[in-house]
Amino acid sequence: MHDLTQPDLALLAFAREIQEKAYAPYSGFRVGAAVYANGEIFQCVNVENAAYGSTLCAERGAVMAAVAAGCRDIDAVAVVGDSESPTTPCGACRQVLAEFNPAMRVIMGGRTDEVIVMSLEALLPDAFVRGYLDQDDQK
Repeated sequence: MHDLTQPDLALLAFAREIQEKAYAPYSGFRVGAAVYANGEIFQCVNVENAAYGSTLCAERGAVMAAVAAGCRDIDAVAVVGDSESPTTPCGACRQVLAEFNPAMRVIMGGRTDEVIVMSLEALLPDAFVRGYLDQDDQK
């Protein structure tokens, strides 16, 4: 785990701010996420769907917003959920985050003041990343 910094708290505040806009009529579990990339902050919420597989997690939505703005390297992500303890990104979100920086900082919060800060590498060791698809390495 890492020490909590002022920038971590600021990014977490952006995730908490957007969380209220989550669309979670089925689970009632609202999640907000904020991504820091290229000096900018991108926010998103979870958006559930009656066809559960079509649900979009907040973290992936924030990454997509950053990518749409031209960012390809993400420095940090903050995620906040309706759980008592800090909410961690799901496996699919961890894999998507790893695409844009396997060493990024992950700040996780819940309904209390407890916050966990880890590297994505610690949350998803040995992630499948771009290098595995590099054709030059396979010769």
